[in-house]
Amino acid sequence: MKLTKILPIILLTTVVASCSKPSGELVGVGTYGDFKEAAPYGMVFIKKGAFMMGNNTQSAIFDQPDDQKMVTVDAFWMDETEITNSEYKQFVVWVRDSIAYKLLVDAGFTEYAVQPKYEDFDEENYVIDWKKKIPWNSVDEDIKEALSPLYYSDGTFNTNRLHYSYSWKNYDEAALARNRFDVSRGRYPDGAKVHVDTAWVDENNGIHVQTIERQLTSPQDLVTQMIINVYPDTMTWVRDFQYAYNEPMLLKYFSHVGFSEYPVVGVTWEQAYAFCKWRTHYMHSNGDPSTQFYRLPTEAEWEYAARGGRKMAAYPWGNNYARDSKGCFLANFKPYRGSYPDDTGTTTMRVAQFRPNDFGLFDMAGNVSEWTIEAYSTAANWAKSDLNPNHQYMARQSDANVLKRKVVKGGSWKDISYYLQCGTRTYEYQYESRPYIGFRCVRSHIGD
Repeated sequence: MKLTKILPIILLTTVVASCSKPSGELVGVGTYGDFKEAAPYGMVFIKKGAFMMGNNTQSAIFDQPDDQKMVTVDAFWMDETEITNSEYKQFVVWVRDSIAYKLLVDAGFTEYAVQPKYEDFDEENYVIDWKKKIPWNSVDEDIKEALSPLYYSDGTFNTNRLHYSYSWKNYDEAALARNRFDVSRGRYPDGAKVHVDTAWVDENNGIHVQTIERQLTSPQDLVTQMIINVYPDTMTWVRDFQYAYNEPMLLKYFSHVGFSEYPVVGVTWEQAYAFCKWRTHYMHSNGDPSTQFYRLPTEAEWEYAARGGRKMAAYPWGNNYARDSKGCFLANFKPYRGSYPDDTGTTTMRVAQFRPNDFGLFDMAGNVSEWTIEAYSTAANWAKSDLNPNHQYMARQSDANVLKRKVVKGGSWKDISYYLQCGTRTYEYQYESRPYIGFRCVRSHIGD
């Protein structure tokens, strides 16, 4: 009787022991099991693959076609559409509100910060209490005075105050041969130096950026500090198209609700890069802090995504023409000799007005051109790796302008159809803003 009761217990113990990891063996650490990354909101999954990168047709500028090269890209997530005015406004409003909270706290209204229990308030290091509403319409004179730096004397909002501060590590400097880290000794070479940018704001609210030299003793010395004004350049509608009546777009394009779902324009590469930094910060602060960071796409990622799995197609929709079999245009661009409305748009249009490509991405051709992360070089594809190619260079303030050119893809509402082709590449300087250049974000995929 006793043996009958004991036998099941012995068998159960044996099974448990056989399923456990052996003691004293190399078994690894961490969580085990299959991991599946949750889909980011508004993004499309782009599976890994290979394609022939480069223009399929003869260049409109040169006699010979652009160099083509077979390349492979890892899987990633990409925004379904270009970043809209509404989405970019979330960034602008967040910056505006963070400045307002700081002004209030600095003026003594510490209730707008999270106060640690049983501790004196730290005026240098505090956490904003985002749950408290900002008293924009308060009649309290002290509150009005605290928020007054955000306004001009006539009461209109001062968009020049919307500064966003962020940083990154300049790994280009760490990769230099003279700065090679000695992994066996755990130190950088004697005399290792880096050149990075630092930024500050003067008493007149002007942003200054300067390249400095510092000794390289730790990864922290690679940090570049940047401050950027985040409000789009609305004047570009008039400045870039002289002798044209574009004042309605200048005054309303970014501010009016009627343009909320139109792609944001007038944004420099530097502002787009800052947006990616903020989007990462916002996600890590309010969501999953373990996710990959948001960034601008590499040229290869952008072109691979635009092709939608059609490796040799000239355009994202899969054929070599800008119209379908019924004669309807397939994107928003400049048809014929400037009959803009023939494709149903004149300048920009609401996003997702044309059919998506086979990956489910909208407006990969036309509407607005898009920034990529890459520096522009005439060497193009042949100098890059064939695995996740990327010619990324984080230009410093002291660098020549030629090093501040960034690759632009996709063509826009003001371009002829040649520039809509997946393989066509142009450039713009990272500090320039245009009414025909926007952007979308990507995020690397974790796992296979």
